[in-house]
Amino acid sequence: MMEIDHIDRQILRELRADGRIANTRLADRIGLSPSACLRRVQALEAAGIIAGYRAVVDPARLGQGFTAYLTVGLSEHTKAAQARFEQSMIACPEVRECHNVTGTVEYLLRVEAADLAAYKAFHTEQLGTIDGVNQIVTHVVMGSPKDERA
Repeated sequence: MMEIDHIDRQILRELRADGRIANTRLADRIGLSPSACLRRVQALEAAGIIAGYRAVVDPARLGQGFTAYLTVGLSEHTKAAQARFEQSMIACPEVRECHNVTGTVEYLLRVEAADLAAYKAFHTEQLGTIDGVNQIVTHVVMGSPKDERA
């Protein structure tokens, strides 16, 4: 496993804020030469610490103004039941995140839909028809004062 020092942490902080920052500007902010900065970024990528770069998209501007987090419980606690559920979630474009969690339920989902009616259709016609789902609790997002997903 790669050792991470304070300079690597600074690089990661800057890249989280702006993944498209030019290497020369990144090097200037960190206080390194461009070649030393580039070597460190490449080492972080090679070690898998930097797993990729993404565009942060505003779902509301794409007509996806409704966001909710759902907890989902399954009636069976088997590997096969979980695999079936996960494959179903991968096939649903409304499901932006699917996490297998510990606690009283098996899954935490982040769902984006155009509006409440579109969410209800997803809830009733897709999620509610999956064999083995026995509990769904919806938490509607009212606002996001801090969101560092990228």
